Amino acid sequence: MTPECDYLILGAGPAGLQLAHFLERSHRRYLVLEAGDAPGTFFRTMPRHRQLISINKVHTGHEDPELNLRWDWNSLLTLDPLPCFARFSHEYFPPADAMVDYLQSFADKQKLNVRCGVRVVRVGRQGEGFVAEDQHGDRQRCRWLVVATGLSTPFLPEIPGIQLAENYSDVSLDPDDFRGQRILIVGKGNSGFETANHLLSSAAVIHLASPESVEFAWDTHYVGDLRSVNNTFLDSYLLKAQNACLEVEIERIVPRDGGFEVSMVYQRARGSRATYRYDRIINCTGFRFDDSIFDEGCRPDLAIMDRYPAQSSCWESSNVAGLYFAGTLMQARDYKKTSSAFIHGFRYNVRALHRMLEQRNHGVPWPSVELDCWPGDAVAKIVERINRSSGLWLQFGFLGDVVAEPEGDEGARYYEDVPVAYVRAGGLGHLPRYQVITLEYGRSDFDPLRDERVAHTDVEHADQSTALHPILRRYRGNRLVGEHHVVENLEAIWCDEELHVAPLREFLERAARR
Repeated sequence: MTPECDYLILGAGPAGLQLAHFLERSHRRYLVLEAGDAPGTFFRTMPRHRQLISINKVHTGHEDPELNLRWDWNSLLTLDPLPCFARFSHEYFPPADAMVDYLQSFADKQKLNVRCGVRVVRVGRQGEGFVAEDQHGDRQRCRWLVVATGLSTPFLPEIPGIQLAENYSDVSLDPDDFRGQRILIVGKGNSGFETANHLLSSAAVIHLASPESVEFAWDTHYVGDLRSVNNTFLDSYLLKAQNACLEVEIERIVPRDGGFEVSMVYQRARGSRATYRYDRIINCTGFRFDDSIFDEGCRPDLAIMDRYPAQSSCWESSNVAGLYFAGTLMQARDYKKTSSAFIHGFRYNVRALHRMLEQRNHGVPWPSVELDCWPGDAVAKIVERINRSSGLWLQFGFLGDVVAEPEGDEGARYYEDVPVAYVRAGGLGHLPRYQVITLEYGRSDFDPLRDERVAHTDVEHADQSTALHPILRRYRGNRLVGEHHVVENLEAIWCDEELHVAPLREFLERAARR
């Protein structure tokens, strides 16, 4: 039976709308199904305390829209000029309601094929495609299925009694409900600290607990780790205001006298044990992918503590052909390393996914430009991209530009924003000799506020750069045969002929002679 559409997208959040935009512009048959009554339903309730931690830097001093996307973490990518997120809020950390308004406007202005109020309850195979059944028993058939529903089910750690805890997704938002109480928050991510900050003025005692130490985003460069906007609670702990941040293994939670008794083993106190009493326990350990709608014949394998669908280098299910994932689910490929969990990362991933689908399903090559003069044109293009690209900047080390070197009668070609793993897997075809250009940070143990760093004029030791800086890697087949670092720069401007351009040209010229 001929499917009603080529692509069926589940979820009209930012990822679903982003992919729909590209499919609309390439004139593919697609449909987006959304369980809520409007696009962006997730942001009507999340984050619970209604402040986004995705930055919205309106005044950058630049007029270039591509460059400004480096500091606009909320706008979607468009092929047509559209109002960016800054039209809906000027706040650096904007309110979640602004995202709701922005996504509705995006869907309306793009005239995207979105059908709301349709909750898919079952997905099965039909021939080479899929059939999705909704709550009314209606069925929608498609050739390829893209799941962009995010992480929708609370993730519960394996702690006896954890089911007695309240969950971040539905706990009361009224601080007066916690007045004078002793509160345990399980989990030390942004949701845990966000919740703790909200209760500082009303709770008597607040403990945040997990086995791991707090990871700070300014240390790890992973923006899902604790952000400064949420760390007020740490002041109250370190200045002894009756609160604590505990590195403990929680052994069990037991109901006791209208509250709870919680047994713990300290991780950094020589294994000492303790038992504390709490009035309320709130679980803030995140969410997981809900695979319950899939029939056994097309249920995707899971990865990373069974929280995410396992995926190939093109975000296709590792065991179900034709089933793809978009949005925050894409982070299974670079878990806690770059920005695929967030709009400012997965918007580029979704564009890459669209290019992959065009390439695999419709015979449309990955967009590229031919470089007439080698290596002169390559140098000019690389310098332009490292000084302007938002995708390389935000998906550091994960996305790269690729220069396929001249081979026989074939001239050099330049490809933008390609997942590095996809290149290595042969996604661009056989490339005998090629360069991959990425932006990356240096060593992970560097303290930017205290440690000595390489001088911005020290070209000879550019490979010791610790700030975000360009790296070129040359491959012959899949074998790395050369590497060049462009020395770091405070304002990320790599245009100086002596410091940046000439060494880059020299590296490419040496490659051309080999």
